[in-house]
Amino acid sequence: MRSRIPAVPRLATVVAALLGLLLPLFAFGSPAHAAPPGFRIANGRLLESNGNDFVMRGVNHAHTWYPDRVSSLAHIKAKGANTVRVVLSSGDRWTRNDAADVSNVVAQCKQNRLICVLEVHDTTGYGEQSGAVTLSRAADYWIGVQSALTGQEDYVIVNIGNEPYGNTNHTAWTADTKAAIQKLRSAGFRHTIMVDAPNWGQDWAFTMRDNAASVFAADPDANTVFSIHMYGVFDTAAEISDYLNRFVSAKLPIVVGEFGHNHSDGDPDEDTILAVTQQLGLGYLGWSWSGNGGGVEYLDMVTNFDPNQLTSWGQRIFNGANGIAATSEEAAVYSSSGGDTTPPTAPGTPAASAVTSSSVTLNWSAATDATGVTGYDVVRVSGTSETAATTTAGTSTTVTGLAPATSYTFAVYARDAAGNRSPRSGTAAVTTASGGSAATCGVSYRVTNEWPGGFQGEIVIRNTGSSAISGWTLRWTFPDSQRVSNLWGGTPTQSGAEVSVAAASYTATIAPAGSVTLGFTATKGGTNPGPTAFTLNDSACTVA
Repeated sequence: MRSRIPAVPRLATVVAALLGLLLPLFAFGSPAHAAPPGFRIANGRLLESNGNDFVMRGVNHAHTWYPDRVSSLAHIKAKGANTVRVVLSSGDRWTRNDAADVSNVVAQCKQNRLICVLEVHDTTGYGEQSGAVTLSRAADYWIGVQSALTGQEDYVIVNIGNEPYGNTNHTAWTADTKAAIQKLRSAGFRHTIMVDAPNWGQDWAFTMRDNAASVFAADPDANTVFSIHMYGVFDTAAEISDYLNRFVSAKLPIVVGEFGHNHSDGDPDEDTILAVTQQLGLGYLGWSWSGNGGGVEYLDMVTNFDPNQLTSWGQRIFNGANGIAATSEEAAVYSSSGGDTTPPTAPGTPAASAVTSSSVTLNWSAATDATGVTGYDVVRVSGTSETAATTTAGTSTTVTGLAPATSYTFAVYARDAAGNRSPRSGTAAVTTASGGSAATCGVSYRVTNEWPGGFQGEIVIRNTGSSAISGWTLRWTFPDSQRVSNLWGGTPTQSGAEVSVAAASYTATIAPAGSVTLGFTATKGGTNPGPTAFTLNDSACTVA
């Protein structure tokens, strides 16, 4: 027999049903983040946006010390790599790589169909290495160049800071890494983030290994990959296998972000590193393409950046068992038929105007693109090499920081929303003005110490006039391949061979007949000739 349903229970049923629909909107706090737009982590694996595994096979490239060697990316790709880890600087220990330069690096990675892992090197050995900076400081740098990275999540992985603790106070790594990740997420970064281990990257105290799960959980996007550097600490097969397998068993993503065949702290077992990463499907990035100094020149994979001169280490990692050539697979984003892969047309040849002793204004006609041009990269051209000058959203810009009475050649690239880069525009040659009358200044330059691949120098600036110099910028051009690594007494900026140093607060004023002294360390090639001309505030100084 059919029961009659009382009115009140019917109402209760309706209310319960409504609550069942509404509760999910209120009961669980804020909604989960949307899936990352590019690379992502799932079940301990690094995936591309299409859901396929991506296994890094590549090398490190010391871009911040050799910005004129960006053509190395094409050579690295030609050897079979699918990834390059690019050394950048926040400006705290070396010359800062600005947004224009970072944008150019990303464009070159994409042009050569490489995934770009970008790292800040100034954190190396924090707490033990003089001058090293915090992960928070590195995160501030990334936020400062965010315009070059937004929209590049399919192509770029952000490695917050290289080897961010030495062996002092390394247990602080956990909290500092969580805070840096969250700072980037709060700033809007949706990229996969890579974090290096403490203990100079080698994690011998297992701080990263034992706290990786809590660090991963602290990322609101759950999109963090861990990086271990394997040198002398990892000199046995058992140590290598145990370390990597612990991450795999815990479903935590791990890559070998640096390793070599030899090192000053021991003899890493490179054969096992290559074999175990291949067995487990984990990525590796060897150190490094070329340009090593300070006694570790044996870690160069090619001699003097020449791709035709593979060293024994280069031969091993590229062409040996489980090496790059045999195991690398190109990222699917470069072979996918979907998406916009058509670059903009070339911009018009820039025209120069308002030329001064230290700046020039460039104008050009706009490029065209089916989905719209989003920006322009202005470069300085020297023979077959290019150096980023600036980026802009419009069709004109003023390039500053130039030396007086100096010839420059400029060109322009266009970029679209998909990150495609146009062919280069025609070039414009410009010679800056002389800078007026000679300054009342004298400069002396000397090398105070020298070693294979590097040296220490000293520059004395003298005020030969009758009034004080208040605030100054010193400029010179190195005649060979020298690169300033660190400088005290001012803030250096280097573009190619051209160096500019702005006064520090304590050296800004030079009294009449007074002087200030700058000291620096730098890398060098086979020879080390000194600069022959200096300008102070764009006026020539006498050289002692």
